[in-house]
Amino acid sequence: MRLEKTAIDGVLIASFERHLDERGFFQRIYDREAFLEAGLADCARQCSLSWNPVKGTLRGLHYQLPPHEETKLVRCLQGRIFDVVADLRQGSPTFAQWIGVELSANNGQALYIPHGFAHGFLTLDDDSLVQYQMAEPFVPGAASGLRWDDPELGVAWPAAPVLVGEKDRQLPALRDMPGRPVGPS
Repeated sequence: MRLEKTAIDGVLIASFERHLDERGFFQRIYDREAFLEAGLADCARQCSLSWNPVKGTLRGLHYQLPPHEETKLVRCLQGRIFDVVADLRQGSPTFAQWIGVELSANNGQALYIPHGFAHGFLTLDDDSLVQYQMAEPFVPGAASGLRWDDPELGVAWPAAPVLVGEKDRQLPALRDMPGRPVGPS
């Protein structure tokens, strides 16, 4: 496993070696001990899948309210997605900044997202399948989010979404977020 830092402290790209032969490849996609040795959360408590049949489907930007924040490891098992995380950590020097990473079945990478971030993605292919591994269980009453097109965040999506769910269209802007974290002083 190789961990690559991103422009936002704590968010990492995890790459796992593929062993190729005439049958195809074998790839470990998670190693609890390696994560713990690297000081990361064990992202094997709860696993979920998101199937998205239509290219241009947008999900997010989602997060869990305290004290039920989630640490996630997200990967794309089929197709491609543009995966986005936005920093909501109080006092962070990168508060309200975002990064985007293409995750795909071909590159086999995963994005490690610690507490304090909103997360979302745009599918770049039809029939995209996204896997979430969480260090904490999902708590429905703590689910929250921000608008994907919030001008204060200014996420540069690679294409206009063609499908955004009703719940996501109703999410507040950062300035209207309940219990909005205060950015850096």
